[in-house]
Amino acid sequence: MTSADRSDPTGFAIVDKEADWTSHDVVARARKVLNTRKVGHSGTLDPSATGVLILGVGRGTKLLRFITELPKTYVATFRLGEETTTLDADGEITATHDMGPISLAQVQQAAEAFVGDIEQIPPMVSAIKIDGKRLHELAREGIEVERKPRPVTVYSLEIAATEVPTDFEMTVQCSSGTYVRTLASDIGAALGGGAHVRLLRRTAIGTFTEAVAQPLEEVTLIPLAAGLAHIPAVQPEQAVLTDVSYGKVLDRERLGVAGEGPWLVIDNDGALVALYQSHKGSTVKPAVVVASAS
Repeated sequence: MTSADRSDPTGFAIVDKEADWTSHDVVARARKVLNTRKVGHSGTLDPSATGVLILGVGRGTKLLRFITELPKTYVATFRLGEETTTLDADGEITATHDMGPISLAQVQQAAEAFVGDIEQIPPMVSAIKIDGKRLHELAREGIEVERKPRPVTVYSLEIAATEVPTDFEMTVQCSSGTYVRTLASDIGAALGGGAHVRLLRRTAIGTFTEAVAQPLEEVTLIPLAAGLAHIPAVQPEQAVLTDVSYGKVLDRERLGVAGEGPWLVIDNDGALVALYQSHKGSTVKPAVVVASAS
């Protein structure tokens, strides 16, 4: 590691994304705000959506994959009776349905079928790649391709009424990879018509809620270990830390870990040295080494 590497900003940034910004836009601006090229994000958020977006900065970019799979929480308003090309308000209306007056109880009952382990067909306007090309790129060309259903988990789904009779608000806790727009569309179909999302906000990624998210221009960094606090941590003696910083394969007992992993390895100051994972037999190996030996 060079001296420049050590001085570069490193950590995670919890951003409250504005509407009309792509996740790529946020990364590009963050590079200027934080004065470093080493910035990445943990998962896309629709341009029209707002809310929590986690950035990895410096050495944090190597650890984003351990945040990507965290559960997400969303609050969305969807409208019954109208379908759009994008499943949200940005698209063109493709179909309308006279669904009549539908009660909150009816929507809640229909939504119950989508709680638990379900399968979703990804929308054409998504970042999934098929044959090397992202679906949203194909959609812009007017091409629609067959998509295979993907398993996701909806941990909880609450429905509330709004002041508009055709609009309902849902609060969703779900696994990574769940499409809220598809969820709204499927609920509309289950009620005998269709639906699309009007407003979408991500209120949490794991334990990082909108309460701790900051506007991009005011964003500050949190330490790597704090951003990965959902992963068990060990704080071994100095001799072991030295071997860890060199990326050595170690015996589980020497590192002091049990279970399937992964594990954070932190030093006496609470700073992250490496992230280790299971290896052959009773050994463990580094997935990412953050700090090199001095």
